[in-house]
Amino acid sequence: MKLIVQIPCHNESTTLAETLSAIPRHIAGLDTVEILVIDDGSDDGTGDVAFTNGADAVLRFSQRQGLARAFKAGIDAALRAGADIIVNTDGDNQYDGADIPRLVAPILAGEADMSVGDRDPGSIRHFSLVKRLLQRLGSWSMRRLSGTAVADSTSGFRAYSREAALRINVISEFSYTLETLIQAGTRRLRIANVAIEARQTPRASRLASSTFVYVKSAAATMARAYSMYQPLKVFFYAGTLFMLGAVAIGLRFIYRYLFVDAGAGNVQSLILAAILAIVAFQTMSLGVLADLQAANRKLIEEVLYRQRRRDVERREPGSVTDLPGVRSASAETAVPAAVRNVGDEP
Repeated sequence: MKLIVQIPCHNESTTLAETLSAIPRHIAGLDTVEILVIDDGSDDGTGDVAFTNGADAVLRFSQRQGLARAFKAGIDAALRAGADIIVNTDGDNQYDGADIPRLVAPILAGEADMSVGDRDPGSIRHFSLVKRLLQRLGSWSMRRLSGTAVADSTSGFRAYSREAALRINVISEFSYTLETLIQAGTRRLRIANVAIEARQTPRASRLASSTFVYVKSAAATMARAYSMYQPLKVFFYAGTLFMLGAVAIGLRFIYRYLFVDAGAGNVQSLILAAILAIVAFQTMSLGVLADLQAANRKLIEEVLYRQRRRDVERREPGSVTDLPGVRSASAETAVPAAVRNVGDEP
């Protein structure tokens, strides 16, 4: 059994060494533990720090691509390297590597396909009151949207079995945390919550420039992901709102027509009710079409899953250091410069 710990990083040279030093290299139930750093266009020597502090390989983007793409690149590389379990953690030392054995335990025991570190964000002291409230609201919303019991929806400290990782398809360019939970719920993956401690990071989050920007981007990601996997519900609910408006205005017109003034001066209400009814019908019709497209997408994803699984099974057992397009600690000087940056690869 092989575990690969992937660490997406952007300018984490000041904290990466401590993050790497805490990752255990021997875990009961696992034969191998390897570390892969995804350097997302850093300009502070993050890749060099990774090598000098024990990382096995670095996958580097020539320009910053964002957390979602860095995460996806790490998952793909770990699968190609034969990982049975993949752990994702952050390079800012927010999560303690010593918690990795507990994080992977539910997967090793066959009790879960995916485990999420639960920071209990609603009570973290170094979070502001507004952030704690938003974290609680966000996690509550994600539980409703995804149909899962995940306690900390934005936690980046996660473990995936190979099967779960093969089924992940990150489309968002903002973050993977929310989209992958909705996917997991749709595919009925078993998710375990593992209580962990979260440290205060020495710098502000680089995911968004402000709380408002983060909330806006997270809400957009949640809406897009849910619409993608549950389009009929989204369009049906929206159409129902328009229809309720049409019915309410229509009943008002009928009441006034029968009991007040025979509808005098209220023809506009009747026109508005008709317009809302037409919009409601069109919205629900779009939901049916979107649902048919969603069914087609599921078939495509199943084909993609089988292809990825076949590719993984055909590969000879190896290491992250054997992958094309990565810099390895053991053979760094022998790797041509042309393959050190993978940001331009399709």
